[in-house]
Amino acid sequence: MYRKKLFFGMLMGSTLLMNSCSKTGNAVWDESNYFYKVSTLPYGTTDFSKIKTEDFKPALIEGMRQQIEEINAIANQKDAPTFENTIVELEKSGQLLNRISPSFNVLTGTETNETLQALEEELSPKFAAHSDAIYLNSALFNRVKSVYNQKAQLDLDTESARLLDTYYNRFVLAGAALPEAEKVKLKKINEEIASLNTKFGNQLLNATKSGGVTFTKEELDGLSDQDLEALKQADGTYKVALLNTTQQPELQSLNRKDTRQKLYDAAWNRTTKGDANDTRQTILDIANKRAEKAKLLGYENYAQWSLKNQMAKTPEAVNTFLGNMIAVSSKMAEKEAEEIQNLINQDKAPFELTAADWNFYSEKIRKSKYDLDENEIKPYLEVWSILENGVFFMANKLYGMTYEERKDIPTWNKDVRVYELFNEDKSSIGLFYVDFFKRDSKQGGAWMSNIVEQSTLFNQKPVIYNVCNYTKAPEGQKTLITFDDTITMFHEFGHALHGLFATQKYPSLSGTNVARDFVEFPSQFHEHFASYPEVLKNYAKHYQTGEVMPDALIAKMEKAKNFNKGYALTEILSAAALDMSWHTIGADQKITDAEQFETEALIKNNTALKAVPPRYRSTFFSHVFGGGYAAGYYAYLWAEMLDHDAFQWLKENGGMTRENGQILRDKIFSRGNSEDYTEMYKKFRGKEASIEPMLQYHGLK
Repeated sequence: MYRKKLFFGMLMGSTLLMNSCSKTGNAVWDESNYFYKVSTLPYGTTDFSKIKTEDFKPALIEGMRQQIEEINAIANQKDAPTFENTIVELEKSGQLLNRISPSFNVLTGTETNETLQALEEELSPKFAAHSDAIYLNSALFNRVKSVYNQKAQLDLDTESARLLDTYYNRFVLAGAALPEAEKVKLKKINEEIASLNTKFGNQLLNATKSGGVTFTKEELDGLSDQDLEALKQADGTYKVALLNTTQQPELQSLNRKDTRQKLYDAAWNRTTKGDANDTRQTILDIANKRAEKAKLLGYENYAQWSLKNQMAKTPEAVNTFLGNMIAVSSKMAEKEAEEIQNLINQDKAPFELTAADWNFYSEKIRKSKYDLDENEIKPYLEVWSILENGVFFMANKLYGMTYEERKDIPTWNKDVRVYELFNEDKSSIGLFYVDFFKRDSKQGGAWMSNIVEQSTLFNQKPVIYNVCNYTKAPEGQKTLITFDDTITMFHEFGHALHGLFATQKYPSLSGTNVARDFVEFPSQFHEHFASYPEVLKNYAKHYQTGEVMPDALIAKMEKAKNFNKGYALTEILSAAALDMSWHTIGADQKITDAEQFETEALIKNNTALKAVPPRYRSTFFSHVFGGGYAAGYYAYLWAEMLDHDAFQWLKENGGMTRENGQILRDKIFSRGNSEDYTEMYKKFRGKEASIEPMLQYHGLK
């Protein structure tokens, strides 16, 4: 997942204006504030050892104040609008804010506390208002529009022309052309949505943290000794922390049905307990407010508005794309369910298959059919070997990249590692942080984002981080992960490469600042290398003996790769279709019951399979209610079409060669949002992407 919160501008009132020595609570904006001076660390990265929590509020408010001052200077200048004095100056605005907000995002995402959560909730409507103060500024929009109307007469390079189009479209989609009275309404809605998004994120984090389940050792029959050791508490009990998905990884190993059901129910119900962390009303409010916003902007629903600058363009295109795949994948899942039920019927006390039992019995079938056990694979999947001997090895073979660990750069947690990355000619690429391990202060899931954005305009090289949520082994032991988790590591590094390889002049177009249904293409493309033979054999070594994973085991993994594909694909399609259902409601269609709406949506979408729940229940669907993927979760599948087609090209042209890597880097992964995505892909591939490789991979053809 690619995650970035953009903090652009705020409506300025006298109570928010700050001078260079203003006080905010116990904090001040002066030299005692860490952010008062530019970082002297390599690449301008943040010194997390020097930040105090109280530094953020005055620094962020000052950053917003400075940007509004810069925006007003652009909007009110007397010189006629030009690309340089309007568009480029707009791109240059907000440098202080853009320096501070990524560090705030790092800590609120990975190392949060009650103070940071409260501050995030306090500031989120101000950030929304700040954005409106820029994009609903009539004088500024008139200048942007004037330059846009002159585009045919301007001698702009491709990237500059793209920047002009991007800004103009941003202003229009933000409501810049609305009458002033409508803008006032829109500003209020935007503030309300921002507050609700932040509230949802904090509720979900707290619900997931408190939702972990305590078991006795007997209840956890089936888990390995190492798994048990990792879960053991000081009082002798065992606690399973929840991941931000419906299914939990332990479910495939737990022998006791009551234990499986207890863990599944804890995950499914974490945000529907009627307590302060119950998100049902929050998501209703978000969905209704988004629909209200879309209507005000002249659209039938939020998805119609949100998809305007995506590759898919319309909700109809997305729903057709999803519907065609659902029709096939659900039939596959039904056949898989029948096979599992037949196995359950052979038990001494047979019962009806439930979602809590699926992973346990499908694992039994996998063992029976392919003689493959996840516990047989895990000893070869040590987390740091995967990164350094797998992910970095792949990057070296394809792109000539090398690395050096930097232990001299402070991080936000002792488990975080930092690497400096280099090109083949030893020139530097940027810094790369990895934060792999689960903890209560961290949001669920996995993602990539920037601390410093690449830009030749500012002479900045990228500083990027990846976050995952692997269960850390006890001190002194090796952390082993599943093969699915291994694929996640390759996925997030694909996002990182998209940012690290960026060569853009303008930060707004740099790296991963692309459409949602394109941003997942580089990440998913690099997933293929988790099982690429040359890469796999270089990292998959037994954590105790150093033995390379045997060919026989690799062959079994390859043979079983499409096992349970109906379930895996249907749970994702179900979530994507559910997301579209929430965001294709009209403003007049007020939803009052979140659970009823979800139930009816699953039936309407043909994904209401009793034992195959959506990958994310609506009440903990962080991608769409807190993570910027509203009406966009389909993007993973849309981009998968591109990634399979590109990987087909790689296979047709000699595989993982240095030459192929350079072509990919030059034509796709370094291009950011510098040109139209379809045209960019056609220049690389020589034709439009075909869906055939994707269908074949999933066994849908």
